[in-house]
Amino acid sequence: TQIKKIITMGLKSDKLCVECETPLIGRVDKKFCNDMCRNSYNNLLNKDANEYVRKVNVILRKNRRILSSLMNGSDKGKATKEQLLLNGFNFYYYTNIYQTKQGKKYYFNYELGYLELEEEQFALVKKQDYVK
Repeated sequence: TQIKKIITMGLKSDKLCVECETPLIGRVDKKFCNDMCRNSYNNLLNKDANEYVRKVNVILRKNRRILSSLMNGSDKGKATKEQLLLNGFNFYYYTNIYQTKQGKKYYFNYELGYLELEEEQFALVKKQDYVK
């Protein structure tokens, strides 16, 4: 037990866990006493950024769900601006834009997109080449 005390004394430091303030035993550069404290600290640190990303992803998924429901399982479809808005579609959020050689802009929510036609009509499409 005398040897154990000497070894343990050499490992102890005056440093405390950043999250729970428990005395740290082990490496000199150790900041946390365990994985739970490390995860808790980092989750709290990134809370604002994660919350913003979560809100944007909710809107993007909702937009995708609306496009999918209006396409009825098809690769193409049509909808009016009113139909999209009544379902809660948000035109300010999309994942990417594809511009054709003719200058037409398709706005995509993941693999589902739309092209504005005339008189508040929209062509709905499913992107065939998923990753470019």
